[in-house]
Amino acid sequence: MLMQDTQSTDRLSPLPTELDSAQSKLVYVTLEATGGATTGELSQLLNMQKLTILSVLSSLSSQGLIEETGSAYVVAN
Repeated sequence: MLMQDTQSTDRLSPLPTELDSAQSKLVYVTLEATGGATTGELSQLLNMQKLTILSVLSSLSSQGLIEETGSAYVVAN
């Protein structure tokens, strides 16, 4: 069993309520934890097909939850 560091100050923000699927939550949390990633990086990190990643990114972007910065995606402010 993993022990959590109770003194850690680096915490992820609560998930937006708009996230309705496990895949969208996984992609969103990964982008938040990594500070941004390309579709290729997300595909490798999450072991998901790029087509699936692109679909999820499109949905998150249309909801205003993420932004594209060059070739990478980041969580919107």
